[in-house]
Amino acid sequence: MSRFRSLWQASLNATRKALTWNVENWIPPSERYIFNFNSKEELKKWHLYSDSEYGGMSSASLEIMDAGNGLSGIFSGNLSLDLIEGSKWNIRRGGFCGMRSKKFDGFIDLESYDTIALKVKGDGRCYISTIYTENWVNSPAQQEDNSWQAFVFVPKDNWYITKIPLAHYLPTWRGNVIDAEIEMNPSRIVGMSLSVNSGGGVPGATTGPGDFKLEIDWIKALRTQ
Repeated sequence: MSRFRSLWQASLNATRKALTWNVENWIPPSERYIFNFNSKEELKKWHLYSDSEYGGMSSASLEIMDAGNGLSGIFSGNLSLDLIEGSKWNIRRGGFCGMRSKKFDGFIDLESYDTIALKVKGDGRCYISTIYTENWVNSPAQQEDNSWQAFVFVPKDNWYITKIPLAHYLPTWRGNVIDAEIEMNPSRIVGMSLSVNSGGGVPGATTGPGDFKLEIDWIKALRTQ
């Protein structure tokens, strides 16, 4: 076979291979791990925050531990309504803590998914799941990411998988729901967080100051439709 004919045949084979595609190669998997709390390396992806940054006295920690069923993350601490006397911060209330992921390398694209799932073991309190997207809702002059929030509440002392449709996440600005009909852009997600407040939440949840503890196995994106 001549050199020209060999090149032509190779080109033809490549074209046939490109045209003979498998539909599975075009459809993303039905689930995608976002965070998996199965090693201490996971701790490097998160940072903690609380009202203590603004004159409050709440505290939080995040550890990877084996509670008897394999490794999992433990987000725990104490919610306090007390304020540091003479603090320069004039906060109106304390009693909140959170764990926020460091910004993704660029962003993650969850356009192909419709639900966030978390495998968690609760303590009777109501937690808040937050998704951060690139800033397009707030004024471009603001440096903060857009935040979208939904409640996470599961029965106490047992592992559950809670599923939150992306459509149920509400746009918020510094903890307050934005009264506007706007939609999240799931293709431009830059981070996530879990937080807890001493007040608010769903009916029947534990509220008030005191200890809190949430165990986390993993966080996934699901395609349910």
